Amino acid sequence: MPDISIFESRTGNLTCTPGEIFDFVTDIRNFRQFVPAGTIEDLKVEAESCSFRVSPVGDVRFSLSQRETNRKVVYEGNVLHSNDFSLVLDIRENTSGKAVVNLKLEAHLNPLLKMMAAKPIERFLEKMIDEMENFSGWQSAAHKNLH
Repeated sequence: MPDISIFESRTGNLTCTPGEIFDFVTDIRNFRQFVPAGTIEDLKVEAESCSFRVSPVGDVRFSLSQRETNRKVVYEGNVLHSNDFSLVLDIRENTSGKAVVNLKLEAHLNPLLKMMAAKPIERFLEKMIDEMENFSGWQSAAHKNLH
């Protein structure tokens, strides 16, 4: 199995509390908010798992695998039924009580695949942090999915 490649985002400063983002991201249905239009096809999503197709990568599946209340959320998945990965959201609280988030993607990639995937993965993580920083509907979206 190839070595684990680790990609990290910058730290994002959010407008919500750690509890609000935790409640929001532990329902995978909310991730649609942060996916750029036109980047995925055949999205099938449930509260704790989803699958979709990304051109030219292929089928991607992931599910919620670990939660540490208001601190950490881990999703695990695979691409093309073989390349395992995890997406980790580390959540902290700043001095004003708002959430500070860092994203980390860990994947088993051979050297060639790592070279080809590095820039798109880095752009994806930065886009997610940008979208999280600009999002303002934390409470309403989390509340909606509870019903």
